[in-house]
Amino acid sequence: MLRNLDAVEWGLLTMHIAAVGGAVWYGPSWPAFWLLLGSWFLRALGASAGYHRYFAHRAFKTSRAFQFVLAILAMSSIQKGVLWWASNHRVHHQYSDTPWDPHSMVQGGFWWAHAGWLLAHADGPTEPHRVRDFDAFPELRWLDDHYLVPPVAIAVVIWLLAGWWGVVWGVLLPTVLVMHGTFTINSLAHWKGSRRYATTDNSTNNWLVVVLTLGDGFHNNHHHSPRTAHHGFMWWELDITYFVLRLLDLFRIVWDLRIATPETRTRDLIRDPSAPAP
Repeated sequence: MLRNLDAVEWGLLTMHIAAVGGAVWYGPSWPAFWLLLGSWFLRALGASAGYHRYFAHRAFKTSRAFQFVLAILAMSSIQKGVLWWASNHRVHHQYSDTPWDPHSMVQGGFWWAHAGWLLAHADGPTEPHRVRDFDAFPELRWLDDHYLVPPVAIAVVIWLLAGWWGVVWGVLLPTVLVMHGTFTINSLAHWKGSRRYATTDNSTNNWLVVVLTLGDGFHNNHHHSPRTAHHGFMWWELDITYFVLRLLDLFRIVWDLRIATPETRTRDLIRDPSAPAP
């Protein structure tokens, strides 16, 4: 069975084994915990604010320089290039939970939605016509073609500063956690949770996914209004990514954050917000 794995599958398997084995070898400690937490937070923020809200949905504006920083931060979680990621995600929203959705749990099951689709299509090309807005930037095209450069460069820097201990707790473990956090949006958040809005797909709001993704787990909200910078529509819906974006907005690092209007928030409501997915 293992002999049939391709390069991507071997790479992911090796990374998971190295992350778990390294954590056991070096053992837990408070410095390890804080390094893991900080690295996980930055990578999760890169995936949520970068891959998802900016490159896939253009939920806010920023400078070309910070756009590049967002791309580096997002790609540190090894989910391929931002153009490839955004292209696939835009297809997901266009055909959500239909046979043309690249990672529908309804069509392919939990494992397919979680990671199987990525293993099957990781070598697939970016579709430039779906991301013309960002394909115009040569630096983003270069990063998309060389998507392993950012995570490898970051790993080398951490290795030089902290050795293999730092690579395990500051690179491997947080990367694995962020990857699976993102994957739960496709799987768990299209399977279990509450539904506030009558969308045409099975998207749900799932609090476990919220914690794992810094706010992207309010997935039913998101599918109801995909281009908004905030996914938590109610005051009690903690959306950490949006809070960080608001802070960046204060310093004009980002601006023009798209916000759901009161009319949008009250349109297509389901009478019972706790109703399960159809």
